[in-house]
Amino acid sequence: MKKLITIVLITLSFHAFGQNDAKELLNQVSEKIKSYDNINLEFKYTLENVSENIKQETKGDVILQGEKYRLNILGVTRLFDGEKLYSISNEDEEVTISKQLEEDSDAITPSKMLSFYEDGYTYQMDIKQDIKGRKIQYVKLTPIDSNSEIKNILLGIDAQTKHIYNLIQIGENGTKTTLTVNSFHTNEQLPKNVFTFDAAKYKDYYINNLD
Repeated sequence: MKKLITIVLITLSFHAFGQNDAKELLNQVSEKIKSYDNINLEFKYTLENVSENIKQETKGDVILQGEKYRLNILGVTRLFDGEKLYSISNEDEEVTISKQLEEDSDAITPSKMLSFYEDGYTYQMDIKQDIKGRKIQYVKLTPIDSNSEIKNILLGIDAQTKHIYNLIQIGENGTKTTLTVNSFHTNEQLPKNVFTFDAAKYKDYYINNLD
């Protein structure tokens, strides 16, 4: 019994220390991200479920400025101008227009991809890895909502730049989703219309207006 109590005390002490360190690190990341006028990044997205024999990989890119974003992935461009979301499929020659309603609180949309962790999670320091010469410190996030479909998230942070390197999300159904940042650029001179939907370019497309 004494041995068990000792182990519990050590675990609690480590958890408290780790959580304080994790909070400080996440605050540093948040401050760094918010200091940029815009962010332009390329990423790799992987989805795996061993029991279902599923493994999908794709690449994408996104430009972020405040709540606005322009995301390209799986042949679809998702453009959010701050009010409306335009999903443009060149293969189907279709544009779907809607309001960005985040009914699913678990959803990590592009506009909050680099700041989602600020609310709704408990966190603690996890492992540190040397990846291609970079020191990546992982923080483990666990949803506060017991009904969440997310089991936990590992957020990999470059210890030097305080930029997010990758995000590994484990679902309650065993699905593992990994998003790895391949390139990260900030404060670029963006075209004025980068977040503007130009209807003239898609006059021959089917317009599905859900707004």
